[in-house]
Order: sequence, then C-alpha cells, then structure tokens
Amino acid sequence: MSWHQGPLVGFDLETTGTDVESDRIVTAALVRLEPDGTVTEQRTWLLDPGVVIPEQAAAIHGIATDHARRHGARAASAVEEIAHAVAEVLRSGVPLVVMNARYDLSLLDRECGRYGLASVEQRIGGVPAPVIDPLVIDKHVDKYRKGKRALQALCEHYGVTLSDAHDATADAVAAVRVVRRMGERHRPVGTLPPTELHALQVRAAAEQSASLQAYLRRTANPEAVVEQAWPVIPRGR
Repeated sequence: MSWHQGPLVGFDLETTGTDVESDRIVTAALVRLEPDGTVTEQRTWLLDPGVVIPEQAAAIHGIATDHARRHGARAASAVEEIAHAVAEVLRSGVPLVVMNARYDLSLLDRECGRYGLASVEQRIGGVPAPVIDPLVIDKHVDKYRKGKRALQALCEHYGVTLSDAHDATADAVAAVRVVRRMGERHRPVGTLPPTELHALQVRAAAEQSASLQAYLRRTANPEAVVEQAWPVIPRGR
C-alpha cells in the first residue's frame, strides 16, 4: 500500500511572524485523516505567546493579543504538549504532513529550547521523520510551473477545498488532502516508501534552496544565503 493510501497526520502552526529564531506559536493543530478522508483524531492549542502579537500576524490568523492572553494556555505547558504529541505521531510511524516543514518544525524546536524542554528530535532520538512537505514535493515534481506555491495556491492547483485559510486545523487538513492528490498524480513520489520519500525531500529541499540562492546572488544580493536544511534548521545557524 502506498503512503498516500494510508493514514496521515497533518500538523500546522499559526504564529507571531516568520522568523523561526524569535517568533512564537499562537495556535497549533494535529489532525489524523484516514484513507477515506475521515478525521479520526484532532488536537488543537491556543497559546498566550507571552509577547504582543503583531497586527499583521493577527490579521492573517485572526488571533489578537488580548484574546490570546485571556483564553490561551501558558506557552511553556502548551509547547510541551505539542512537542510530546508530535513525537508520539513520529514514533508511531504514521507520516507527519507539514506544509513548509522547515518553518513549522524549526519554530517548534526553538520554542522547546526557549522553555528548556526536550525537542522533538531529543524525544525520538533523531531527526523528525517521516515528514511529508507539500511545498517541497510540489517544487520537485513540477519544478517549472509558474505562480504561487502557498497552501491556498496548492489547494487550487490540486482541486482541494480550503474554506478557512490560516486556521491551523483547516490548514493541517488541507495539507494532508493536497499530498494525497500529489501521491495519486505523481507516481514517482506516490510509490516511494515513506522513509525514501523523506530522504528524497531532504535532497530536493537542499537543491531548491541552492537554486534560489544562486538566483538571488545573480539578481539581487551577491551575499544572499538560503537555508538548505530540512525538515529542521539546526540551532545556531
């Protein structure tokens, strides 16, 4: 049975910004989808990130600072729960689907470090795997397609409904549905065992970053650096 024909767990974060080193988690979701698309398990978190949520970020995900402070869980305890839950999924062997995993999983790693908690890597004794990233796979299988590749754009391209973009649960579900369509449409990735698909994405993500870095150095900034590590950027980079 191919990976896209089995259960998959989607993971998504909504945050205070786009910097994995300094930004914080505001909401998180883990959602398990069975082969028929049925959601059988779902966990969500709302955090008080301990910092002001910028208006630009709140406009995207809809969570303002006052709401997070009134209703959100203490960040340290919630991050512990999230990291534990993610590690449990990975230990089970069910692939973890994360749109732009390099961002979400790296930010979770930094949050663990911020509160003195064991990282997902420490909990499972290795790099988080198997992870399936719709962004990396789409760039690999359809390298020259023009246009945006954000989750909403991928949903449109693969015929997946996303009715509440930037809600962590909706995004996690949509990411799973997108990768299922990818697996069905692109047999070279759809037929790979999850461990081999993970390894392919490590190579593909590095190649994609190197290509973008070369382009930026030619056209915009001769010293541009684009991170190549995937699915987690090592600390101190």
